[in-house]
Order: sequence, then structure tokens, then C-alpha cells
Amino acid sequence: MEFIDFTNTFTQEEDNSSSESSKIADYQKQIYDYKQLIQVSMSLSSSILDLNQLIDSINLTIFAQMNTLGAGMFILRNFDSETLSLDDNYSGLEPDPKIKYEIPLSCKFTNFLAEQNKTFTISELKKAIGNENVPVQISSLNPTLIIPLKQKNRINGVLLLGDQIDPRPYTAYDREYIMMIASLCSIAINNTTLIEQTTTDIMTHLKLKTYFYQVLAEKIETSVSDNIPLSVLMLDIDHFKKFNDTYGHACGDYVLQTISKIILQEIRGQDLAGRYGGEEFVVMLYKTDSEAALSVAERIRNAIATEKYVYEGTKLHVTISIGVATLDTKNPDSAKMLVEYADRALYQSKENGRNRVTLATKDTPSVKDNLAANEEKSSAKDKKTDSKTKSATKSNSGTKSNSSAKCKKSTKSGTKSGSQKSKAESSKTNSEE
Repeated sequence: MEFIDFTNTFTQEEDNSSSESSKIADYQKQIYDYKQLIQVSMSLSSSILDLNQLIDSINLTIFAQMNTLGAGMFILRNFDSETLSLDDNYSGLEPDPKIKYEIPLSCKFTNFLAEQNKTFTISELKKAIGNENVPVQISSLNPTLIIPLKQKNRINGVLLLGDQIDPRPYTAYDREYIMMIASLCSIAINNTTLIEQTTTDIMTHLKLKTYFYQVLAEKIETSVSDNIPLSVLMLDIDHFKKFNDTYGHACGDYVLQTISKIILQEIRGQDLAGRYGGEEFVVMLYKTDSEAALSVAERIRNAIATEKYVYEGTKLHVTISIGVATLDTKNPDSAKMLVEYADRALYQSKENGRNRVTLATKDTPSVKDNLAANEEKSSAKDKKTDSKTKSATKSNSGTKSNSSAKCKKSTKSGTKSGSQKSKAESSKTNSEE
């Protein structure tokens, strides 16, 4: 009797079963990852109005999807920037404080990445463009993976991944997946940049007034519902007209740009600065009560007053007046009214000598009331001056009248005396004859 050996058959069936299970697991992972991509897309879309919030969302997404301990992004600071900057757009990485983390758009590194649609390890990048062409700003962060962020064949950022939780080489699937995430990130960054262009004053790089009011209204709602303090600053350059009149409008632009930079340097990422119009600025300080707002305002005032301004070899002295208003979360005002209170306080700073900070209260008179009061004072002063002028005129008129009368009397007397003298002489002549 012949025995049949089924061992190979069972082994082959087990291998087939294992292979099918593995394929099913792979498909399930891909389905899960695609679902995650949809969530990532929704998350990034909800953060589109605020670049800082968008960066935070991207970093959290990278941590969750790629099981990494660190991530960072070099992006364009402004829509007209010529460098990619790291700034505070990182977490879990350790930048060297001696290095300025900015990369020119025109260098070989960025030009190379702009032509690529794939990821690189640091060693792969060095091999591709040469060790000398890899910026120290990249190599010093020791990234495990470097990903170009592109939009329409133009690079608008570079994404870096830090150490992995599971230190293993990235698979082809890992790299493909992170490129999908990078594509979504790049689109979100590009859309945010477009919004930046339409909501930002080109010269000062501060927000336009309409956008500022939109954000302020939203923050007021959040502050009221969550009882979060919020303050607003109104700022106006003292005697700004003299810069334009004396040195030309280009000098005025220089002063506006310099002060705008100082304002941005003195506030946080969660705050918002806008150009209100002309030489006026407005700042929203989120999670800031009146005491802290006064401190920030004084810091800005002092920084502007002590800055060294030199325009075409000429030293300038620039100061600014500031008004501060804080939201009452129990009895909140509208965005427009809150700015109005800050403007009232600003007017008080101007009236009291300029180059100072004033906190608004509910009793602070409106600018209209102040102007009316000043007009009334001016009118009363003019009336008083007119009264004195009329009195002086009347007095002069009386003096002139008396003088005229005396002059006429004197003339009449003189004439009479002359007539009598003439008659006497005539009589004497006749007598002699």
C-alpha cells in the first residue's frame, strides 16, 4: 500500500493562507491610512486662516501619522520673502543657537528639491548634491527624512522629520505616504499664503483693518464664552506729518516700516497687529488683561522711542502715543466699540503731551466729545480775544477823536490869532500913511 505525503501540500496551503492574510492586512492598513489622509485634509483646511495654527496642525499630524519624536518646517515668512525660515515652526528638534535658520531660495539645495517629487535622507541628499551644498541649517538638525513642499513646481517649504519612535529604515510605502501628507501640507500653506496676500498691508506687512476686525470679533466671542481676557491697543505716530513734509514720503514709509517691525517683534504669535490707516496701528492682545496690556504697550512705546532712526544720513526722533482698552467679558462690547475705547485713550495720550500710554475707562470721553470740548474752548478764547480787540479799538477811536478835537481847536485858535495879528498890522500901516 502506497502512502501519500501531504506535508508539502499543507505547507503550501499555510504559505498561501499566510500570504493572503498579509495582503489583507496591507489593504486594511492602506484603507486606514487613506481615511487618515481625509482627516488630515479636513484638519489642515480648518486651520487655513492662521499660519501659526496651520503649522501646529501639520506638526501634530506628522507626529501621529509617522510615529516620529520631532518635526520642523522651513517656510516663507512672508509672501514676498526670498528665504525659507524655520522660526518657531518645529517641535522635538534642537536648533543650534549660533546658527541663523534661514535658507535662500536661490541656493543649489532649494533648486534641487524644487525639481524632485520624493523624500531624501541626509546621506542620500549629500550624495545627490554634494556634502558642501547641504545647508548647515539642515544638517545641524539631524533629520531622519527631508521632504520638499511644492506647489505648481515651486518650492514653498521643506519638511524635516526627527527621530522615529521605532528606529527602522523608512519603507517605500512610508515615503509614498509622507509625500501624500506633504502634498496636502503644501496646498494648505499655499492657500494660507494667498490669504496673507489679500489680508496684509504690502508696505508694513501688518494686517488690513477689515481682516483685523474679523479676527477680533471671533476672538471676542471666544473670550466671552471661555472668560479669557483680551485687550486692544491703538497707536499713532507723533508728529508724523513733519517726516513727509520735511524729508518726503519715502522717509514717511521708512518710519512706518520700522515701527511696524518693532510692533511685530514685541508681540506674540497669538496676538494680531494691523495697520488701521495712515500712521495709526491697532494690536489685539489675546489672553491679556489690562495690567499686562499696559506693560506690553509701554514696552512698545519705549522700544520705538529708543530706536535709532537714520534716513539718508539724517537722524530722526520718533515717538508714539498709545491707548489701551480691555474687554469686559461680563458685559462685552463689540469689536468696533472696543477699538473705539482704545482710540479714546489714544486721544488722551495725545492731549496730555504725546509719547505716553493711557488706559481707557467707561468714563473716557469720545474723540467727538473731546473735539467738541476743544472747539468750545477755542470759540470762547476767540470771543475773549475779539472782546479785547474791540475794547482796544474803541479806546484807540476815543483817543483819536480827542486828538482830532484838540487839533481842530488849536487850528481854529491859531487862525483867529493870525487874523487879529493881520488886522493890527494893517491898522498900523494906515496910521503911518
